[in-house]
Amino acid sequence: MKGTRHLFTVEKRKIPVGHHEIGLLILHPLERPEAPAPGVLWIHGGGYQSGSAKDVFVTRALSLVVKFGAVLVAPDYRLSRRHPYPAALHDCYASLKYLKEHAAELNVRPDQIMVGGESAGGGMAAALCMLARDRGEVNIAYQMPLYPMLDDRDTPSSRDNHAPNWNTKRNRKAWRRYLGAAWGTELVSVYAAPARQTDYRNLPPCYTFVGDIEPFYCETVDYVAHLKEAGVEAEVDVYPDWFHAYDLFFPAKKVVQDAIERFEAHFEYARTHYFAPQDEKDAAG
Repeated sequence: MKGTRHLFTVEKRKIPVGHHEIGLLILHPLERPEAPAPGVLWIHGGGYQSGSAKDVFVTRALSLVVKFGAVLVAPDYRLSRRHPYPAALHDCYASLKYLKEHAAELNVRPDQIMVGGESAGGGMAAALCMLARDRGEVNIAYQMPLYPMLDDRDTPSSRDNHAPNWNTKRNRKAWRRYLGAAWGTELVSVYAAPARQTDYRNLPPCYTFVGDIEPFYCETVDYVAHLKEAGVEAEVDVYPDWFHAYDLFFPAKKVVQDAIERFEAHFEYARTHYFAPQDEKDAAG
């Protein structure tokens, strides 16, 4: 969204995670609304091995701040080149808890904490929804895992895939680096590869989109199907002939503009329909 930087402010913070710190970028609308706004933890992609919080400036998330007044938190989580799973999960979960615990200060509605991201960031968003549900420390109102990286195993679309940008070779290499010694075994956690989940009950409502020639097509469609089977409101839009992250490569194309409008319409619906109040004992703490 070129030319929109004057419409929001950027704040940098450091938060502790165990014995180290990670950085957060926090984006506020320039004209802060009087009433608290949705708070969105947006997680960057890069196969868990590259990228940074600054990627948020060229992703779908920016319009959530500029057009809808959301407060966006983007974590600089540790990357798998030096820190394999579960380092990134710990960092992102700590960021999620920080968003909840500082909701009042950030002018965020505590009952509208949402998560999202592209690619590996989408996979991490799904993992956080599962981890938050299971730990009971943060209630997430909505998830937006766009073309998420969910399955370390080959699927019909990730096996023998030679599409541009992301393919079978790059996917396997990234998973091997992220999972370390667990790669290729049945020891992989559902919080590392959410497609291994068997219980999708009580997860947040979901919207996503994906291209039909990219490696993550099958795992994205399956994820939404599993959510629906568990009684969770979920929807996926599938775009023909889109390779991985097609929307970020061609944001000016009419079909991409239409997809962006669909994404924004779903967010607009979510902010008026989906709420997840925090437990009173946690909110008091």
